[in-house]
Amino acid sequence: MRFQTPQFIDIEDKIIGPLTIKQFVYLAGGAGLCFALYRFLPLFLAIILIIPVATLAGALAFYKVNNKGFVNLLEAMVRFVLNSKLYIWKKSEKKPQKTATTPSVSPTSLPHLSQSKLKDMMWKLGVKENENPVTAPEHTLPTDNFSGNRLQ
Repeated sequence: MRFQTPQFIDIEDKIIGPLTIKQFVYLAGGAGLCFALYRFLPLFLAIILIIPVATLAGALAFYKVNNKGFVNLLEAMVRFVLNSKLYIWKKSEKKPQKTATTPSVSPTSLPHLSQSKLKDMMWKLGVKENENPVTAPEHTLPTDNFSGNRLQ
């Protein structure tokens, strides 16, 4: 069984002549508001208000910013204006306060232990080398009783 895959799903259908439903609604709403302004206001004041209303209706219907409608730009602008903002000029770093109980130790003042000093300390503590597989020489590692392989 073959199925048809829809193509061009991001293009709106032209319903009313060369206009989509959204474009028609924006233009019809703008034209209606322009007519109401013309009908109920004096001519001079009506013309001053009709020009921005007609421009906004035309921009909503046809103008695109980054392949998105002008309505998305207006929505982002309104959200930016109405939402709270946090302005940070300079970020100040908090310095840790030294207390009297914690002595400061620099990495250069730590003693360096060599391999022989570690062995001496292990011997003084009573730790046997062949019980610790990390420090034990390879010939002293315990072996498996069945195969003779060394355990790790």
